[in-house]
Amino acid sequence: MADSLSLDDVRAARERIGPALRRTPVIAAQSSGKAISRAPLLLKLECLQVTGSFKPRGALAKATLFPKGSIKGLITASGGNHGLGVAYAAQREGLPSVVYLPTSAPDDKARKLRGLGADVRIHGAVWDESNEAALAAAAKEDLAYIHAFADPEVAAGQGTLGLEILEDAPDIDTLVVAIGGGGLIAGVASAAKALKPGLRIIGVEPIGAPTHHASRQAGKLVTLDAISTSAGSLSPRRSEPFNFGIIQNLVDDIVLVSDDEMLAAARWLWKEFGIGAELAGAASVAAVIAGDIKGSAPLAIVCGAGSDGLA
Repeated sequence: MADSLSLDDVRAARERIGPALRRTPVIAAQSSGKAISRAPLLLKLECLQVTGSFKPRGALAKATLFPKGSIKGLITASGGNHGLGVAYAAQREGLPSVVYLPTSAPDDKARKLRGLGADVRIHGAVWDESNEAALAAAAKEDLAYIHAFADPEVAAGQGTLGLEILEDAPDIDTLVVAIGGGGLIAGVASAAKALKPGLRIIGVEPIGAPTHHASRQAGKLVTLDAISTSAGSLSPRRSEPFNFGIIQNLVDDIVLVSDDEMLAAARWLWKEFGIGAELAGAASVAAVIAGDIKGSAPLAIVCGAGSDGLA
């Protein structure tokens, strides 16, 4: 699998998936408090996307490539959001879906998945273990498997976010993106750097799941011994060569944030803007608030909705 993704790939994905998605807004994050002292910070509110995250972009980009009647259904493993994207794509395509979740996935994700008609199966403590079970079931049950991040078509779908961002905010100099497995940042960086080569791309991972940070330091893919973060959608123990290669080539830096910092950012988004973001969704904002991001015109992607810390 090549460790690159072309702008044409991303544009083709947008042609296929556009009618099934919302055009999410970019807003200026003008704070009434002192959480962010620098200005201007822009926010891409992908938490307002259908199903509550960016994930339907990639799931639809893959699912729409299967000829009608050629597959029995879709199957995947997910921390929650990718599963919702696949279930939504299956519903749009008139197909059944199966989603494997780890025991760490929030109960509300399972409820939402069932609401979309998915067959939800709980297996393993982390995504990697759920994924092994999903791959085995895909072969046994003859279902079309959609990887959460290590698929060029999935990454191309996520990259459509990069097209929208530079159309709506062409003057930004820094783009801040949360990293789980790396599908979102691989797609966004491929599209955005093709359109604006001087743009800085900064990835953000939890301190308790530094999958790509550790791999970058080692100069090769590594498997984490353990995960210790509540941001479940940012916590695979290992990524894949496709994502690692693109991130090494196009992402300028990777910074780490704590769960407490993500929680504080989620609460700030709610207090200031009424935006309900899960920990993973607030990770990019947490990095900005922590002062880890350099640049005079940054944009942070709020990539997932939720209610973490809002009680």
